[in-house]
Amino acid sequence: MKGKAHSEELKQQILKEVEETGNISLVARNHGIAPTTISGWMKNKRAAGTRGPKSSDFNSPNYMKEVEKENDKLKKILGEKDLEIAILKDLLKKTNRL
Repeated sequence: MKGKAHSEELKQQILKEVEETGNISLVARNHGIAPTTISGWMKNKRAAGTRGPKSSDFNSPNYMKEVEKENDKLKKILGEKDLEIAILKDLLKKTNRL
C-alpha cells in the first residue's frame, strides 16, 4: 500500500529544510512525514546527481541550535516525568498506610 503522494515543490522545500537544519527527524515530525520517506527522497536526489546534507552540515550553527533546543526540551520532559513518578510514589505510600 502506497502512502499519499507529495508534490515536487513540497519535497524540495522539505529537503531544503533538512539541509538547513541537518535533522531529518525534526523536519519529518514538523511535516507529519515518516523520516524514511524523506531519506528516500534524499537518496533519489543524490542518485540524480545532487547531494543532500553533507557531514559538514552537522557542524553548522543551525544544526547545533536545533540539537540544543531539542536537548533542552527532552530534559524538561524528563524532569516532569521524574516529578510525576515521585508524586505517584508518595501517593502510593499514603494509600498503603490506610
